[in-house]
Amino acid sequence: FILEGHERGVNWVAFHLSQPLIASASDDRTVRLWRYDDYRAIELGVYRGHFNNVSCVVFHPIRDLIISNSEDKHIRVWDLPSRVCVKLYRTENDRFWILSVHKGSNLLAAGHESGMLVFKLQRERTPFSVHQNNIYYVNDRVLRVFNIEETKDTPIMSLKRPAGVTFDSVLDIHYNPAENALLLTSRIEDGSYELYTLPKKSEPTSAYRALGRSAVWVARNKFAVLTENKTILIVDLKNEITKKIDVSVMAITSLSYAGIGTLLLITDNEVFLFDVQQKQTLAECSLSGVRRVVWSSDSSHVAMLTKFSIVISSKKLEQLCTVQETTRVKSATWDSAGVLLYTTACHIKYLLLNGDSGIIRTLDIPIYITAVRDDKVYCFDNESRPRVLEIDPSEYKFKFALVTKNYDEDTPNSLYTL
Repeated sequence: FILEGHERGVNWVAFHLSQPLIASASDDRTVRLWRYDDYRAIELGVYRGHFNNVSCVVFHPIRDLIISNSEDKHIRVWDLPSRVCVKLYRTENDRFWILSVHKGSNLLAAGHESGMLVFKLQRERTPFSVHQNNIYYVNDRVLRVFNIEETKDTPIMSLKRPAGVTFDSVLDIHYNPAENALLLTSRIEDGSYELYTLPKKSEPTSAYRALGRSAVWVARNKFAVLTENKTILIVDLKNEITKKIDVSVMAITSLSYAGIGTLLLITDNEVFLFDVQQKQTLAECSLSGVRRVVWSSDSSHVAMLTKFSIVISSKKLEQLCTVQETTRVKSATWDSAGVLLYTTACHIKYLLLNGDSGIIRTLDIPIYITAVRDDKVYCFDNESRPRVLEIDPSEYKFKFALVTKNYDEDTPNSLYTL
């Protein structure tokens, strides 16, 4: 059969790996989607937005996405059902000619006139929040909960997204067990937050959305929001502002929870412990490029993660130890005893408060660790799938027992022969 519809020459045709779909790219500046069977092909839709000849088009191997590039120096990522462009990449001087997606990872290669780009199409870190044995997380526009004890994954509700919003827009999740509420921060409108009260049986779910670069809980029924103009807003569960704090002189980039009534204010080069009620700084430390903050279970220590290092400090931001890595630090969590476990691209490692560190096990793929229970590590892979990995904690438990002088610690006898 013949596919008729393009007004000018067709440059590329791609077949879907598992569905009877064809995508075609043309000099008429459009991408067209077709469904076919043994006898005919039917045009399902036209994707418009390029300003010059469309050179190549491919299907994403996992998600419902189409990626196209053009002589207009743009790569466009299209949501397949809605035909809306959800991401846009651009070069200044070079026209794009060719595309290729990796079938087993989140990589896209694009060839242009002076070379080639290889980049990740989406954010791989799954936003999550852990409370006791429940891990709340977002995957593919659905809020879900994974129970550690039962290893059971359950959807809670779908998250509504405006047209044109990227599929990986949620950046962080913060759970409030007292009110059974969740705060989500996202890239929507260059920074916004969403407040959800989770459903109880047949009760409806309340939801609010407003602009804000960062949002974290600061009390049982209040949360703090960092605005575009560097003001901290204290907001209640009805999304009403109860207090404003001007922190414009501090050049804050993000907020982090630091206990009831206190926040960590993160800048490019410093971290401040801030009392919301008194509106004053309690402590500070010099540290550049903090990306994530992880508190121990008793809130006595905090691990601050940068791109290639981890710094452990006391609650008063007194630095206790630092570890440097040659590859990127992906994630971290504390075990119940107070040992930090963290991941790089190819290892699960441990870090003690005295600075001693080591490798627990190697990894086949990058993971994002969420919790540790005995000899099991709970984590997400780069497709946001919950996974459980077994580890041998003997080495770091033995070293921790020596450091804390807890000689009655139940440690395998073989280690005492070291």
